[in-house]
Amino acid sequence: MAAPYSSADESPALNPLTRLALPELRQRTSVKWRMHAPDVLPLWVAEMDVPLAPAVADALHRAVTLGDTGYAYGTAYAEALGDFAARRWGWNDFRVDRSTLVPDVMMGVVEVLRLVTGPGDAVVVCSPVYPPFYAFVSHADRRVIEAPLGPDLRMDPAALEEAFRRAREYGRRPAFLLCNPHNPTGVVHRRDELETVAELAHRHGVRVVSDEIHAPLALAGARFTPYLTVTGAEDAFALISASKAWNLAGLKAALAVAGPRAAADLARMPEEVSHGPSHLGVIAHTAAFRDGGPWLDLLLAGLDANRALLETLLPKHLPSLAYHRPEGTYLAWLDCTALGIRTERPDAGPGVASDLAGPARMFLDRARVALSSGHVFGTGGAGFVRLNFATSPEILIEAVTRMGQAVDEHLASAG
Repeated sequence: MAAPYSSADESPALNPLTRLALPELRQRTSVKWRMHAPDVLPLWVAEMDVPLAPAVADALHRAVTLGDTGYAYGTAYAEALGDFAARRWGWNDFRVDRSTLVPDVMMGVVEVLRLVTGPGDAVVVCSPVYPPFYAFVSHADRRVIEAPLGPDLRMDPAALEEAFRRAREYGRRPAFLLCNPHNPTGVVHRRDELETVAELAHRHGVRVVSDEIHAPLALAGARFTPYLTVTGAEDAFALISASKAWNLAGLKAALAVAGPRAAADLARMPEEVSHGPSHLGVIAHTAAFRDGGPWLDLLLAGLDANRALLETLLPKHLPSLAYHRPEGTYLAWLDCTALGIRTERPDAGPGVASDLAGPARMFLDRARVALSSGHVFGTGGAGFVRLNFATSPEILIEAVTRMGQAVDEHLASAG
């Protein structure tokens, strides 16, 4: 087994994605490693195959040693995020007093939507998009309206404007749930694109709620723009956490942040919402934003290398699949429609992330590789799969090789 990862041995030579071997990863008890049989390589749910960042591990070890496992308190998390946002994104007017703790990003999204929309009101999403956008919005008794992405997988202003117009017909308080950066496509929205969103939202009276959970994961060649730094976004909200960038999904804590004209709305957030985050979660996320930058840089270099590796593997093993190079996240959106595999859409429709159909079902059955099934991401997702490349190069090579063999078998049997 690898030696414990401590702050003393952090160096540029250590890629977090190469620290853990497959036998060690299989000891994990999280959903990624226990949903499927042991012979399956899991490249589906958004968990990374990395050890904890030293700064986070040190903070948690100290808390456990002290028995510091009570209730969360204070603004250290927001202060750490504000400092990180200024350093990394140039967000110099981040205001701690316009933020509040929420249990996690999606629960925060729901609570913010409850502040600015009512039952039956419409929430616009850009499909294909993160499946819980459908499930959480629907369960909150709001109506989902899709604004499909364009052929380049970027937001389509014409589709967005039409969706905003339709949203106004269903209620007086529509909202737009923005995925920034976008999951599953890995698109990092440019400032000019976000300015267009803000202008359209203002014109149609739509409140914007930006899910920025992947914000620290803009890869080389892209720059993340916080939505609240865009002109015209003063009445919007952002939901942010360290969850994806530091692999902290099991340590619940996130922040809801309001623009200056949304501060009064955020102040109406029920006090009990801030009781949901875990104190250890707050400690972990605070340490990540405050002291986890060096580890994050190592991770980003490793993800960039894996992105390049994937770009060499796909033409060799899966030449029939189309691929749009992700600008951020650790997610690859693979177009498998050329395989001609029909997706039988389940009655539950989009948003049921555990459902497997179409190409994802074939890759699981034939290759023993678990991927996310594209149909659950909504309109435009059928025939696609989402691959999580936040793993070791060895696992990535083995998975894509297996997938290529499975496609060869499929095409041979179909012929």
